[in-house]
Amino acid sequence: MIVCVCNAIRESEVRQAAREGASCPVSAYRRVGRRPRCGQCLPFAREVIAAARADA
Repeated sequence: MIVCVCNAIRESEVRQAAREGASCPVSAYRRVGRRPRCGQCLPFAREVIAAARADA
């Protein structure tokens, strides 16, 4: 599933970044070489990060 349409960031990429220590969308996006643009994805990205960190 796509988390961020502007940057074409997939949920799997955000989950992997969270497993590697990203604690917020900005740090997760930075790990894949991008940065937030419009911001509409940030709430969903936060949910994905929280779930990935809870599963770890």
